Amino acid sequence: MSTLAVARPAAGPAPPPVVGASVVLWLGAILAGVAESIVRLAGPVPPTLGELAARSSIFLVLAVLVVQLRTGRETIRWAVVAALGAVGTWALLGEPVDALLGGATVGGFVAAASGPELLAAGLRTLQLAEVLAASALLFHPASNGFFRPDRAGRRSGRSARPSRARRPCHPAAAPRTMDP
Repeated sequence: MSTLAVARPAAGPAPPPVVGASVVLWLGAILAGVAESIVRLAGPVPPTLGELAARSSIFLVLAVLVVQLRTGRETIRWAVVAALGAVGTWALLGEPVDALLGGATVGGFVAAASGPELLAAGLRTLQLAEVLAASALLFHPASNGFFRPDRAGRRSGRSARPSRARRPCHPAAAPRTMDP
């Protein structure tokens, strides 16, 4: 009997603990969003099937993106920060801010809200806290070193690539000077 050995590709450096914690928080925020969508089904204005399908698709894509943070790719970090950090925060705050600008109060909401609405508001608050903490961790100095390993080379003006050694010129190709 023979066995086939498959070599694993060389893995990059392991992410620092702050990146791992950030990934956990991002995934927690996504799960809180899924839970909020489920809780809203019991609310006074449940989401439509189309809204649930759209949210589910978005949550899936975001989860895949967040897991990719462990690769250390700078573009993934900025994509997560843009999608979840900026757009996600705006989406979380849009409805409550509109209500407050329309004259509603937090006390009035709490007094009039149903159980599912209060639970959804709590989940939204949890999501916001997780997004803010995860964003901060992604820009911790240890994270910066993981996402930009060639940082020192850029600062000093040196290229991250090793330079090629110059080949000496052939004597026949050297420029000729005229001696008077």
